[in-house]
Amino acid sequence: MSITTTHLTRAAGLSAVAAGLLFLGVQVNHPQLDAEFVTTTEWSVRQAVKIVMSVLSLAGITGMYLRQVKQSGVPGLLGYGIFAVGYLLMMSVEVMGLVVLPAVARSSTGYVNDVLAAAMGGHPQGDIGLMQPLTLIAGFTYMVGGLVFGIAVFRANVLARWAAAVLAAGTISSILIPVLPQINERLFAVPTGVALIGLGYSLWRGRLIAAAGSVPQVAGAPFDPAGNR
Repeated sequence: MSITTTHLTRAAGLSAVAAGLLFLGVQVNHPQLDAEFVTTTEWSVRQAVKIVMSVLSLAGITGMYLRQVKQSGVPGLLGYGIFAVGYLLMMSVEVMGLVVLPAVARSSTGYVNDVLAAAMGGHPQGDIGLMQPLTLIAGFTYMVGGLVFGIAVFRANVLARWAAAVLAAGTISSILIPVLPQINERLFAVPTGVALIGLGYSLWRGRLIAAAGSVPQVAGAPFDPAGNR
């Protein structure tokens, strides 16, 4: 099979859909984060899923940006760049959560609990070194990048605008997690997951329609949609 831009764009759309489904799925019945949970198999499985989700999300938003690079202009490039950095940093945090935290969970319980608190937007009690600014930058680029990218996608009017609006609102709403402790923080992931599914489907469907509409014409003869020449 030859690799074409249509195939790559459709693959990016499916990647975004899969990322959204994983982002929603990993939130279901998520236990409270603490050092004890970090030592379990469930933690490892959930972390692995989050890593895959980050990779698929990055592929998905890359396809979205390339699909509307002319229409989105500078805001699209800026939003995509910041959002992509956010997902790259998120992936790095999840990788460390998978391979580092379980190894020190029992010997450095306080440190692990502080890292988990920082990752959820809380305030660690002790010193966690550069993990603190890393989680802050990851959260900032995810929220701001999602907001700017969502607005750019909405303005470009190439993909589903409702999903772009949900993406912008959903990502920036994460800033409310520390100030609304009475609300399950997992609920803030729902809009972003839904937005990724909507945008990914829109990207996949758009390229599918474009491919189906590429009907070869007879040289020198005008094409009549009704089938008459």
